[in-house]
Amino acid sequence: MTMHPLLRRWQGRLRRREMADLLVWAPLMLAAMVFLVSRFAPARFVIGSIGLAIAVLVFLLVRAWLRIDATSAIRQLDALSPELEDSADLLLGSMAERSSLQVLQRERILARLSQHPLPAIARAPMPRFVVAIGAVLVILIFASLFPRMDEREESKPGAAATAETPVSTQTVIRSVRLAIEAPAYTGLPPRTESVLEAEVADGSRLAWQIQFEPDPKAVKLVFHDGKELALTEGEQGWHAETVLTDSTLYRIAVSGAPVLADDRLYRLDAIVDLAPEIKVVAPDKTLTQLELGQRQWPLYFEVTDDYGIGDAKLAITLAQGGGEQVTVSERSERLRADAGGDARQRRYRRHLDLGSLGFAEGDDLIVRLIVTDNRRPGANEARSAGYILRWPVDLSRESEGVDGIVQKVLPAYFRSQRQIIIDTEALIGERAQLADDRFMARSDTIGVDQKILRLRYGQFLGEEFESGDRKPHSPGDAHDDAPTQQDALSADHDHEQGADSATGFGKADNILAEFGHTHDHAEAATLLDPATKKTLKAALAEMWQAELHLRQGEPAKALPYENRALDLIKQVQQSTRIYLARVGLELPPVDESRRLSGERKGVTDTRGVLVEAEDDLKVISETYQTLADGSSGDLEAFSSWLRAPSTALPDTLGLIAAVDALRRQPDCASCRSNLLDRLWAVLPNPPTVSRSRGTPDASGRRYLERLQQEPPA
Repeated sequence: MTMHPLLRRWQGRLRRREMADLLVWAPLMLAAMVFLVSRFAPARFVIGSIGLAIAVLVFLLVRAWLRIDATSAIRQLDALSPELEDSADLLLGSMAERSSLQVLQRERILARLSQHPLPAIARAPMPRFVVAIGAVLVILIFASLFPRMDEREESKPGAAATAETPVSTQTVIRSVRLAIEAPAYTGLPPRTESVLEAEVADGSRLAWQIQFEPDPKAVKLVFHDGKELALTEGEQGWHAETVLTDSTLYRIAVSGAPVLADDRLYRLDAIVDLAPEIKVVAPDKTLTQLELGQRQWPLYFEVTDDYGIGDAKLAITLAQGGGEQVTVSERSERLRADAGGDARQRRYRRHLDLGSLGFAEGDDLIVRLIVTDNRRPGANEARSAGYILRWPVDLSRESEGVDGIVQKVLPAYFRSQRQIIIDTEALIGERAQLADDRFMARSDTIGVDQKILRLRYGQFLGEEFESGDRKPHSPGDAHDDAPTQQDALSADHDHEQGADSATGFGKADNILAEFGHTHDHAEAATLLDPATKKTLKAALAEMWQAELHLRQGEPAKALPYENRALDLIKQVQQSTRIYLARVGLELPPVDESRRLSGERKGVTDTRGVLVEAEDDLKVISETYQTLADGSSGDLEAFSSWLRAPSTALPDTLGLIAAVDALRRQPDCASCRSNLLDRLWAVLPNPPTVSRSRGTPDASGRRYLERLQQEPPA
């Protein structure tokens, strides 16, 4: 806000008066404080007291400067100048913000100030200054009567013996140096920590250097599993070295000195070297069908590891033959990674020459990548899943005999897709010799066969299956009976069969319609993997289009859909073949001496064996309940259980440290809460127990009584 020069000059005079008064007696008081500290405190606190005194003085000066603001200056000017008529505030602000009356009054007081100088500012009262000086003198005289603290310490008996080592009731750690040297294969540089806890690579060498005050006679590290490591005294403190192979907890134990001030458990985590991770980029699926004219099989792998990748080899297995005549040959070859990149991430590419491997019709070629890392000793190894390249067999030769058998058993209800294609091609070739009604009837008949086959395959996807006789179609209504869009969405569903549904020999559909009703087969719908289901759905869609054109008398348009459906069915049939490693059959030896003898020695009765399940983690639930009730329970026994080799929990070391902290400080609320939180995370699920059968009712009792009665002779 704009301030008149006269008012600004008046404010400056007030600020200088305040700071002058402060500088007169404040340094005296601060000097007395420093002198007092030097007499009653150790010498090392004098420098700190001087810095504190200077900071206090600067604070007081700034406070005095800021306290005289524009409002304070106006108030004091009005109090000392009655001729201003309490209008000094008009000197603050611009003329544009004032009314005409305020402008007139402002001119009047400016005229008066021009005739009379600014009022004089009185100094601080002398009595206040005298009191300050007197207080300083009293403090100095009082402090001078006592000797300095250092002098008092020297005058005590035995002070010379304790001048270098201060008397203390506890031993403290003055400095810590933990040197960490990771194994060479990790490639990690050595590092030094100033703490007693660390996360290091598995197999790292640790070196401690610890200084204590006062210096003990002996020091050792006591680990949670009972092992101990003694430290040796050197010029720079106490030293010890070890190789860390497992995560552990340890405590520092001193002897020949007071107890250690902080004797808690410290944690060292050994980071385990993980096995490499393999990502198979190509092929993109575990089973690949050989394409027409394919001579090579491209393979592409990406491997990552936490420290570095070692050797990589490709295991190749060739399975030839079928049935019981399968022969398996195996070989392996070393792979080289692509040049460049990080040693922790490698890429491997390989194009297998199928001809040189002897890959032929009906064979399976299985590959698997095996990678090791650089861990020493004992490198980690990772294996990828097996990926199969399959040379499909000629399905036409495999299905010829089957089609003949099926044709004899069910001549009108299950015809293969290949037979439908043959019939369609024959009908197209005879089109010129057939009348229109005869041509339409034969086309419609093939369409019905296509429909039945479509529904048969649809059972494997959980779709409904139509049962019942195939009604004859006259030439006149063949076109009207063609599938509609509604038929595509829902199959014909007729639960009630008339007299025409009488069963006949060989008519499987009629038998099924009479004695059962099949649709939405959940079992059949789960037999196939998702990829095979997708292929089968595509085949059913092609069959549906073929049926549509056949029922409308357009076999030429239906033929392409029929061929595509056949190709998809071949893929479904091939996907049902899997490769399993052949293993020998090993059966336990049979005791021939007990056969047909009725000897039951060693055979136990299975009745009455239902007992309560054993809960190995019950101790966790009991300890948690005890702590939650406010009691500590037997923490020593629980700690021993945690230290047992058979105990495997997500964070056993953290639990051991939490139990140890509560044992040492039973009244520590935060220690109890920390232990409860850790126990909550590992609480076991209640075991499943058997329940007794309920009391039977009257009919149930009669049934049980009948069971106990002797059967009639």
